[in-house]
Amino acid sequence: MNILFIGDIVGRPGRELIRKGVRALAEKHEADLVIANAENAAAGFGITKDIGDTILEHGVDVMTSGNHIWDKKEVLEYLPREPRLLRPANFPAGVPGRGSIVGRTRTGEPVAVLNLMGRVFMTPLDDPFALALREVETLRARARVIFVDFHAEATSEKIAMGWHLDGQVTAVVGTHTHVQTADERILPKGTACLTDAGMTGPHDSIIGVTVDAALGRFINGMPAKFEAATGPGRLNAVIVTADPRTGRATAIERLNLSAAEVDALAATTSAPSHG
Repeated sequence: MNILFIGDIVGRPGRELIRKGVRALAEKHEADLVIANAENAAAGFGITKDIGDTILEHGVDVMTSGNHIWDKKEVLEYLPREPRLLRPANFPAGVPGRGSIVGRTRTGEPVAVLNLMGRVFMTPLDDPFALALREVETLRARARVIFVDFHAEATSEKIAMGWHLDGQVTAVVGTHTHVQTADERILPKGTACLTDAGMTGPHDSIIGVTVDAALGRFINGMPAKFEAATGPGRLNAVIVTADPRTGRATAIERLNLSAAEVDALAATTSAPSHG
């Protein structure tokens, strides 16, 4: 079983890469399920119903998120109505939406997706390490293959979660920093790990924000309005191959494609672009 996970979709450039590339990538890598972090899909901050629905139409099966999930007010109504959009499971009780889902592959096999958020340099939420164990125990009764998006700032916290869940889930892949790391591996008990999947969006930027606005804050410390950058982007993703009988990962591969490479891939496959 192959799972395609796409790093944080940022703004219109990220959405355009999704439109062109998801079905082509899924076809090339024979992906059985496609997951994407979509919390920055609406102009770099949050997600709307229209954008979420469009991402699903382009071939994404499950959307995860993180600290920017609440940036657009309409998500408060969208989350409860769209089970395929997750928010971190360790938000306090009573928060709209859900933190996990058991989806189905193209052939009907169950795959669980769990969304968690870190606490180091982030808004303090419920303990993700304790919650992860409880959630995984519940999900394992319904699916052998369990994929975790751990949305966190600190690399140490993300690596720690990988070791914490080694042998209990199929994969722990980090999001949030928008910078793809090169440390993919399979831990001793069979869990695939990558500290950060990276960003699908405008890479001629500072983690998706226009250079002038972000750079100015570093140089003079003055507040500036952050806006999502424009221009051609890159698609960052990871493919995790799993044994559906045991839930253990057997391979992990990073993907880092330019807009031109996505265009070329889309042109050479039978996948429609829905354009």
